[in-house]
Amino acid sequence: MRGQGNARSSLVQAVSLRPATWHPCLDMGHLHRPRSSTSHRNLTHVFLLFLFVGPFNCLASYSRATELLYSLNEGLPAGVLIGSLAEDLRLLPRASGRQSQQLLHPERTATEGNPPLSFSLASGGLSGQYVTLDNRSGELHTSAQEIDREALCLDGGGGTAWGGSTSIASSPSSDSCLLLLDVLVLPQEYFRFVKVKIAIRDINDNAPQFPISEISVWVPENSPVNTRLAIEHPAVDPDVGINGVQTYRLLDYHGMFTLDVEENENGERTPYLIVMGALDRETQDQYVSIIIAEDGGSPPLLGSATLTIGISDINDNCPLFIDSQINVTVYGNATVGTPIAAVQAVDRDLGTNAQITYSYSQKVPQESKDLFHLDETTGVIKLFSTIGGSVLQTHKLTILANGPGCIPAVITALVSIIKVIFRPPEIVPRYIANEMDGVVYLKELEPVNTPIAFFTIRDPEGKSKINCYLDGEGPFRLAPYKPYNNEYLLETTKPMDYEQQQFYEIAVVAWNSEGFHVKRVVKVQLLDDNDNAPVFLQPLIELTIEENNAPNAFLTKLYATDADSGERGQVSYFLGPDAPSYFSLDSVTGILTVSTQLDREEKEKYRYTVRAVDCGKPPRESVATVALTVLDKNDNSPRFINKDFSFFVPENFPGYGEIGVISVTDADAGRNGWVALSVVNQSDIFVIDTGKGMLRAKVSLDREQQSSYTLWVEAVDGGEPALSSTTKITILLLDINDNPPLVLFPQSNMSYLLVLPSTLPGSPVTEVYAVDKDTGMNAVIAYSIIGRRGPRPESFRIDPKTGNITLEEALLQTDYGLHRLLVKVSDHGYPEPLHSTVMVNLFVNDTVSNESYIESLLRKEPEINIEEKEPQISIEPTHRKAESVSCMPTLVALSVISLGSITLVTGMGIYICLRKGKKHHREDENLEVQIPLKGKIDLCMRERKPMDISNI
Repeated sequence: MRGQGNARSSLVQAVSLRPATWHPCLDMGHLHRPRSSTSHRNLTHVFLLFLFVGPFNCLASYSRATELLYSLNEGLPAGVLIGSLAEDLRLLPRASGRQSQQLLHPERTATEGNPPLSFSLASGGLSGQYVTLDNRSGELHTSAQEIDREALCLDGGGGTAWGGSTSIASSPSSDSCLLLLDVLVLPQEYFRFVKVKIAIRDINDNAPQFPISEISVWVPENSPVNTRLAIEHPAVDPDVGINGVQTYRLLDYHGMFTLDVEENENGERTPYLIVMGALDRETQDQYVSIIIAEDGGSPPLLGSATLTIGISDINDNCPLFIDSQINVTVYGNATVGTPIAAVQAVDRDLGTNAQITYSYSQKVPQESKDLFHLDETTGVIKLFSTIGGSVLQTHKLTILANGPGCIPAVITALVSIIKVIFRPPEIVPRYIANEMDGVVYLKELEPVNTPIAFFTIRDPEGKSKINCYLDGEGPFRLAPYKPYNNEYLLETTKPMDYEQQQFYEIAVVAWNSEGFHVKRVVKVQLLDDNDNAPVFLQPLIELTIEENNAPNAFLTKLYATDADSGERGQVSYFLGPDAPSYFSLDSVTGILTVSTQLDREEKEKYRYTVRAVDCGKPPRESVATVALTVLDKNDNSPRFINKDFSFFVPENFPGYGEIGVISVTDADAGRNGWVALSVVNQSDIFVIDTGKGMLRAKVSLDREQQSSYTLWVEAVDGGEPALSSTTKITILLLDINDNPPLVLFPQSNMSYLLVLPSTLPGSPVTEVYAVDKDTGMNAVIAYSIIGRRGPRPESFRIDPKTGNITLEEALLQTDYGLHRLLVKVSDHGYPEPLHSTVMVNLFVNDTVSNESYIESLLRKEPEINIEEKEPQISIEPTHRKAESVSCMPTLVALSVISLGSITLVTGMGIYICLRKGKKHHREDENLEVQIPLKGKIDLCMRERKPMDISNI
């Protein structure tokens, strides 16, 4: 083998090489007999011919399969040489030396004209993870994926099987772990199908590990020496062979145990705990140690767990009495049921092994058993019957303590009875309070130290000292009544309350020095007084009811308690004087109702008192307060404060500016009183703020396009179902001087008019006619000539009101030619007037013989001096002269309206300034257009249709 020989010898080893098997069809004599080299070469040619004939030839089924076996350690790094297939493969037994050289040196075949050898895996799979194959040299190396034998073969199936190009196989009866590869050798004339087995050798890379950290083993305390107990949950080591678990040991044997290891047929080792000494649970019931598992690697690896050895109890102890005999003395007047003695035995075992029962021995006479009862569980001896005069004075009770599987323990109780002969004391009562049939009747309000009875104690024998005391619970006291002997007074110690306790039973007990007790029972019955007023469950009764309730609607049922008994505890209910008349209260049942329909909008809360009165004498009463809240129902539609709203807004009002507030109310409360406003029509122009009711315009409004708007605003509340109402909103736009006058005639600066020289002075020549889209003073127009050019242009004047141009002086011969008048048309708008200009061209001549000449003159740039003289102010809009007289009332009315509008606009302007903190100027838009003094004037305009010439 080539390359990395040392590594391969220690980590990787080629184990065997097995040549291919000949097919029976090739088992012919001439193939096995020795031949010359020429014959052998011819035979090879024949063989190659048969190889390519097809699958139906006998030689085509010849098997060229070879198996190679390598072995290597797990966990090797990448690049370790596993083996060279080119070196480890052998040719067929009859292959020529030339072919052998080609197989052994594949790199030479290409240089000698033969195709080179190629090695490849039959298909993909695990080969790319764990091994790499050089396609040219056939060298097999470890890949970057480290081989972990335990991960590959821990759960591998039994047997060795080929699957695809690579597979993994493990043998259940051995420690072998194989990586199986299928390799193809090409080209066709050297075709081989090689099965490569790589045996993965185990290394000690895993320490033993117990499946649980704490192991418990129970050992009976009577286990003999050398008792063997298997320890469940042995340690597990994924490594195999000598690297697996080999031995176990304990860190502390406590001098009582040792460990042994047994191996079964499958090679599994199980630790056994061996008892080496006598165990006694009563001495020590548990042993704790550490169990250690050790493998056979070099160095060995360890695993540990806590081993708890519990000693289970057996019944190896019997009950024992501390004493063998006890002496008991009983008086002849002892009460039946009185305990006279108790015996107790001890058993050191646990649980059922320590259960003890007591019983009399069969030697005990039946008479003694009938007189004294023995509790078989507790061992208590009680007097079972009255001691008579004929009863034996001494009783010997033999008692047995029995345990399971034990001989009973024995103790003797010697009982001596002392007889007593006397007459008991006498108790003589003399009642002070009312008494009937042995029952004393007291009122609950009796004061402290109220006497009940005298008791006289008598001793018939006159020899014994008698003591007396009161037995029972209650506010009573029995005290000697001085200066008399054996006289006792029974009296109360504190006030008594019938409502807490109505009946007492006490006893006066007298006993003498002989131990005899005499009891006299006294029964005390309290009589009730009307000392408690009725009590409402709640001093404040909070109620709710929806408005618009039905008549006689139920509100609540009042309930008051009275601790007194009988009639004194019967309660009647009444309304207080502050209760409205439409509330009623049933005096017997306490049912509170309202007889009328309540309206929350009229009154939301009611507060009045109710009384609970008992039937005592004198009667007692208590008062509670009823707080009734009327809940809202959506029974009121939203209501606008005005039937309709009108707002005056200056035109060009900025978008989303505040026009006005639409005030609306809803008498309902809560969600029912929430009101949402919306614009029903014109919603594309106007919007309303639902929260504040502020009406806004989405866009700027132009009065010249539309002077007023009529809106319908709907208010919807939040109730279910919702209620709504609508109102009419009228928005009137106030005019702002935002339109300069529009000159309708002349239609163009290039138009001209022929003026005959014979025109008389004072005759109208032409007119300038303009209109203004604004209203009021903003539409009042004044005309003035601000520039002149021509032979004698001052011969013409313009009426500032009508715009009529007349001839002032007679025309002379020198006045022939083109006269050009620059007319300024100005309005009287506020705060700043706007104006337009127009050029009036007058051609003084007899005829118009050469129009082209005139047009050439119009195209020339006129040099016109601008006159600064302002026109005379007009007080009426410009109309035709024929209508000036008949429109005088209209003009007066318009003037008044204009003045009012100006005042309103001024107020709105001040309001906007205060709101916004600054004025809104249109600095970028100059509505006043003037002809520059020395600029060029465009005079080439069409004259066929009216046009606004304010833009020249």
